[in-house]
Amino acid sequence: MNTEQKKYQVFVSSTYEDLKPERQEIMHALLELDCIPSGMELFSAADEDQWSLIKGVIDDCDYYVVVIGGRYGSLGPEGISYTEMEYRYAVSTEKPVIAFLHKDPGVLQAKLTEQTEEGRKRLDEFRTLAQKKMCKYWGSAQELGSVVSRSLIMLQKKHPGIGWVRGDQVTSKDSTVEILRLRKKIEQLEEELSESQTKAPKGTENLAQGIDTYDISCTFDTIGPINGIYRWEWTVSVTWNQLFYEISPLMLHEANNFNLRARLTTFVERLAAVEFAKNPEHTGYKEIRNPVLDQSDFETVLIQLSALGLISQSEKNRSVKDRGTYWTLTSFGVTVMNRLRAVVKDEG
Repeated sequence: MNTEQKKYQVFVSSTYEDLKPERQEIMHALLELDCIPSGMELFSAADEDQWSLIKGVIDDCDYYVVVIGGRYGSLGPEGISYTEMEYRYAVSTEKPVIAFLHKDPGVLQAKLTEQTEEGRKRLDEFRTLAQKKMCKYWGSAQELGSVVSRSLIMLQKKHPGIGWVRGDQVTSKDSTVEILRLRKKIEQLEEELSESQTKAPKGTENLAQGIDTYDISCTFDTIGPINGIYRWEWTVSVTWNQLFYEISPLMLHEANNFNLRARLTTFVERLAAVEFAKNPEHTGYKEIRNPVLDQSDFETVLIQLSALGLISQSEKNRSVKDRGTYWTLTSFGVTVMNRLRAVVKDEG
């Protein structure tokens, strides 16, 4: 279906007798934009049947515009004018609305303005209400036509409507509605993608992370004072930030389990050597050799970092012979790595 053949329906709301020239200019402007003007100015909405009809027409429209001049209009059963009733209903249904307010109602002819103090007060209140949403101002009927034309083009770009098409151009499936649904879905996914780069995934609040600590076990050999080889079992306590700081650069592209385990083993060995040497009972023992990281602890580290949304398994295709598991940083993982490892400028 050619979207250029789509016509948008626009509901035009206003008082009637005082704004006949202005309404005529609006109708011309809408027709030039290939829009379908709709209005219920000849209906008073005095009873429930007429009000239901008016609401139905508003529901069918893609956009709603209200023109406010110097009159508030006759009151309905709820104590507000029928024009304001229509405006409030359009806003309540989240219809794209735009109000066109006279720049200076005080310069209008007396016959085109409210004659009572109460009427002028209600008009001012209605103007104030309309100014809380999108609104434009006009001073003459000709100017109003131009303002409506420009404003409606902008409104269509910001809030694409469903519109109407000829019956012989409609496919068996309402493709227009489907396109709008997909467009909103794309916007939602783009927003979620943007958040995924800066925020932790939902549901990770209760997982250990950041400066929370985790105990990693390892075994290693040392040569004792009498040249005997001694096997030690050792545990070091590290934060999740330290663990991620250590291995994250390997996964800027991707890294397999072998490389990640080797880096973590070196890291734990370094920490264990410092702690081992601090103990006076270990005087005379030589350097640590043959460190072995506990396999279960290594697997827990990978699972935890994956659960925190920092890393994920790489989906890159490889040869059949390569059966290794590869890991890469997520967008959020890159953000966290940069925060941990980037060098801060020295303010001094």
